[in-house]
Amino acid sequence: MRLKDKVILVTGARKGIGETVALALAKEGADLALVSRSIRDDSDLVKEVKALGRKVFVKRVDIGDRAQVFAMVDDILKEFGRIDVLFNNAGISRPVMLWNTTEEDWEDIIRINLTGTFYCIQAVAKPMMEQRSGSIINITSAAGLVGTIGQVNYTAAKGGTYAMAKSAAKELARYGIRVNTICPLAETDMTAKIAHDPKLSAKYLERIPLGRFAQPEEVSPAVIFFASDESSIITGQTLCIDGGMVML
Repeated sequence: MRLKDKVILVTGARKGIGETVALALAKEGADLALVSRSIRDDSDLVKEVKALGRKVFVKRVDIGDRAQVFAMVDDILKEFGRIDVLFNNAGISRPVMLWNTTEEDWEDIIRINLTGTFYCIQAVAKPMMEQRSGSIINITSAAGLVGTIGQVNYTAAKGGTYAMAKSAAKELARYGIRVNTICPLAETDMTAKIAHDPKLSAKYLERIPLGRFAQPEEVSPAVIFFASDESSIITGQTLCIDGGMVML
């Protein structure tokens, strides 16, 4: 198994890409720290991970709260003694045209998607620096790379995540820590309106050369690759999993 005995922190693990990827990581031999604002330790995901014989730690955390994030990392270190990989997956969306964007619309999206992502990187950086190894995998979006109508808040947050990962990769490389980004367009609760509204879906599919949205399980191989030693020479990169919609 490619991830045997690695300890992987997955944020936003309750559903969607986070849930699907977490199970795939466990199947590759990883022990997991699963966090979100509403995850339960008796969830089906937790039961499945335990059934695979893997250790699992569960904690409810608001990643937009710095104190909660650092306390979370301390708890994980007490449980496992190390963190090998951070899958920075947590995120929210609140579509709204820029002229209708309220202060709350703006601040909530930035707080979770950008600031929360930063807090998680910052919190795991020190233990990873001490162990002289680690892999950080962030999620961005096509919105953050090329822009999209009705999501100026989300676009700003995800564009910031894309840029932030490059600086983090350069700062942390000397400690053997890699920082990479994936950019999926998968069918999840967050993209349900796009994927299932006939008009919106048709517009998006026109822009996707392969003609379909990704499924959450199609994101897992990329995360496994960046989490594994197979990608030991790769850092500061962005991989789009979107049927060719964005070509960097």
